[in-house]
Amino acid sequence: MKMKTVVCLVAAVAVLAMAAGVQAQAYPTKPIKILVPFPPGNTVDIMSRLIAPKMSERLGQPVIVENRPGASGMLGLDLLVKSPPDGYTFGAGQGGNLCVLPHTSKNVPYDALKDFSPIALSTTNFLVIVANNSQPFKTLPEMIAYAKANPGKLTVATNGEGGFPHLGFEDLRLMAGFKYNYIPYKGSAQILTDLIGGQIQVAMDGVMAPSPHIKSGRIILLAPTGKSRPALWPDKPTAGETVPGYSSAGWFGFIGPAGMPKEIVGKLNEEINRAMKSPDVADKMVAGGMAVVAESPKYFEEVIKRDHAKYGKLVRDIGFKPQ
Repeated sequence: MKMKTVVCLVAAVAVLAMAAGVQAQAYPTKPIKILVPFPPGNTVDIMSRLIAPKMSERLGQPVIVENRPGASGMLGLDLLVKSPPDGYTFGAGQGGNLCVLPHTSKNVPYDALKDFSPIALSTTNFLVIVANNSQPFKTLPEMIAYAKANPGKLTVATNGEGGFPHLGFEDLRLMAGFKYNYIPYKGSAQILTDLIGGQIQVAMDGVMAPSPHIKSGRIILLAPTGKSRPALWPDKPTAGETVPGYSSAGWFGFIGPAGMPKEIVGKLNEEINRAMKSPDVADKMVAGGMAVVAESPKYFEEVIKRDHAKYGKLVRDIGFKPQ
């Protein structure tokens, strides 16, 4: 009797494994949806719309981008978590809503480490530290020296208290040992208007909005924050060259609901990586201050774990209270 039970169990497992293999081999048999938890025009929205037709051509099914913005991306990711883990709905994620918001916001409706299947890390990006061009400092070392000589006088703006740029500048403050006067803003456009006008001295932001003003000379690039000098400004020292060990680099990638079959995750990873590396997509990403990467789902999983721990510690170190 026991032997019969064992045989039945083995047979059942074999049937399930065979079914999963057939499912993965047949996939996809219907349209695929990329759920973007931000409005149209956001970086991950642009990235998703660039790769969707390339994936559709190779997979033989429509790949549709659907925007579900709200609550700093939490609304869309909550919908993703509740989607069937069958590969027909996956989403765009970034370091901010997976590794920062869980530590800075109350009532986050998902567990970033348990509720998702990492699929593909697609780009890494960096921030820029920029200054009004009439300041007494023109480089990051000079800015730090100014801040140390005038504790609490330096005015610094970022887009949103507790956001990725704010935490990046706080990390710089802790590592370099200076004080400043923080002024939160609601968007890059107003930050740049006031920075150019001299209402604030320094800002930390993404690359795309400040870049034209850096090129025109209306503001000064003090330092990019990535681990290496970017292609856009190969002669500009990074913040880490001034403050050893410092970097503030974000990323964008694609995730699915927890429990997706490994074969389907692997297939999506392959097609996303292929699309991201195509010259027309890669060139647009580089122009926006990003670097295209093509790594495994396991690598992406480790990046999420690492950054989740990093920003959790930073939030505790600066005494930030979830809001």
